[in-house]
This record gives sequence, C-alpha cells and structure tokens, in this order.
Amino acid sequence: MQFVLSADKRVRVGVAALCLGFLLVASLALHAQETARSSSRPEAKDERNWQAVAPGRIEPVSGEIKITSPVIGLIGEVLVKAGDKVAAGDPLIRLADKEAQARIAAAEAQIALRKRARNDQSPSSKAGERRKAEDAVADGEKAVIDARAALDKAVLDRRAERAPDAEVEAKRLALSRAQEKLRQLRADLHKLETDTGTPLPTQTEGQLNVARSELWAAQAAIDKLTVRAPIAGTVLQVNSKPGELAAPSAAQPLVLLGDVSALRVRAELDERDFGEIKVGQVVSVRPDAFRDHDFPGKVAFIAPLVEPSRNSRSQRNQTDVDVVEVLVDLAELGPLAVGMKVDVYFRYEVGQH
Repeated sequence: MQFVLSADKRVRVGVAALCLGFLLVASLALHAQETARSSSRPEAKDERNWQAVAPGRIEPVSGEIKITSPVIGLIGEVLVKAGDKVAAGDPLIRLADKEAQARIAAAEAQIALRKRARNDQSPSSKAGERRKAEDAVADGEKAVIDARAALDKAVLDRRAERAPDAEVEAKRLALSRAQEKLRQLRADLHKLETDTGTPLPTQTEGQLNVARSELWAAQAAIDKLTVRAPIAGTVLQVNSKPGELAAPSAAQPLVLLGDVSALRVRAELDERDFGEIKVGQVVSVRPDAFRDHDFPGKVAFIAPLVEPSRNSRSQRNQTDVDVVEVLVDLAELGPLAVGMKVDVYFRYEVGQH
C-alpha cells in the first residue's frame, strides 16, 4: 500500500523538518557554550562552600606602574636593575644630553657677559636691593641644581654599595632645604618687584634676567632627560638598554615599577556573579604554585563596568559572558610573587549559605 503526499503536504513536512533541525542545532550550540563557560571557571574543592570563583593575577598594592620617557631621545645610561628598591624621585634612566649641555654653556656665557655690563652701572638704593634679590634667586636656583645632582650621585653610590643610607638621607635633606630657601628668595624678590618705589629694570638688567631665564630653562630640559621614579617601590622589570631610542609613545615601558610592601589580586569575576559579592567580603586566594595553601584576603574594589575578559587563562569566546574586574587585598605576603596566577574563592556571608 502506497501513500502519496500532495505537494502542499510535502512542503509542510519539509518545513517542519527544517524547524526541528534548527532547534536541535541551537540546543547543541547552547550546550557547548555552557560547557565552555563552566570550563573557564576554576574548579573549587567543594562548590557548596563558595559563592563564586574568579581567576586573577597577583600585583603590587600600587599596581604595576609603567615608566616611559617624557621626551624622545637616545638612552645614555640605565641606572637600575630588576629588584632594586627606589625612593620617589630617584633616577632610573638618563637620556643623552649633549645638546642640552651646549645650551647651558651658552646661557652661562651670556650671564657672565651681561652681569659684568650690569655691574658697571650704578643703581639707586631700591634698584640695588632688587639686584641683590635677583642675584640671590640665581644663586638659589644653582644651589637646588647642585643639591639634586649631589643626591643623585649619593643614590647611585648607595646602589653600588659605595655610600651608606645616612649619606643619601643627608643629601635628600639638603635638597629639601635648598628648595625651601629658593621659594623664600623668590617671594622676597616678588615683594620688591611689586613695590611701587622700586624702579623698573634697565635694558642691561633685563638682558641679564633673560639670560638667567634661558639657563633655568636649559637646566629644566636637562632634568627632563633623567627619568625618575614617581613613587617609592621596587623595580619589577627593565626593558631598556643604552643606545636605544626612548619615546613617550613607546609600546613597551622603559621600567616597570611597583610597591610590593603589600600585594593584591586583580581578578575577573563572571558577570553572572556580579550581584553576589560586595566590598569587604572575605575571600580565599589559591595560587597555582601553592594549590594546597589558601591565602586570606578581602574584596577592596568592584568595578562598575562589565567588559570582555583580558585574562589569558580564560578559554571563553567573544560570544561568552563578560566579566567584572575585582581587586582583592591580601592579608599576608608569604611566598607570593607579582604575576602569579591565582584563583579567588568568594566565601558565603553568614546567613547566606
């Protein structure tokens, strides 16, 4: 017995088969996606004890500070190596400064010439006071430059174990005093310049002041050629060599710096768990290097932004659930090191479990 379907019925059967096939493919794709999501999460020893789990990496409490060059130039000296401890303001890199040194020499020659010409003129009493104040400011500026150079030398000598810590601190104090004295001298000069009884500078005096300004500008340019530490910390990485070109827009920083007196974890929490955690919540941090040891910590920050994962450990695709960045302060350092991979286990609060 044969069954013959009409054309209309054959069309309806074909459409139904296509719909069924589409639903089957969609179901398989959804199952594969859920499996990928699950595999991207760290596996807890007992899921009932944890509210959420997130992968992350250990970093300094300051974060990793990328030091770049403020100007374009050739690297003359690399003054630090990985592991060195530095204070804020310590020199890290020196760029070649031949052109700037030439500008300084030219400005100093002009100052000597203009000062002799000025001294040949007899000033009034008020103008004489202003001259003395201008000379005092110029001397104060030189004292600050000399004090900074002396401090830099002491810092480098200490790194080479040629100078004690006490000498560095003495030079640091001398620089601070020189800077404070310069501020006072400039205030005294400003007071004289705004006094209605003080005559305006003569042409020769004006030329001397211009030359002094050019010298100060050249010294400022020299100082920019020394890349300094913005904070006290430890040199984590050095990516520069003498003779290489340094630029503010370079993709790789000259030096990577961080304050490792305390550590934290930058973790990526699945967005599905965003509402389940809060700042101050207790967590356990489990490094890949020490899987049998949990380190206590607390949630310090939860980003208000959901974004794609940047964690290289994640195996998820772009179509997967995005993440929220969470910072966790660690209660102890132990054997942990910057850059270690860890899993962060968020504990249930009392009454939640």
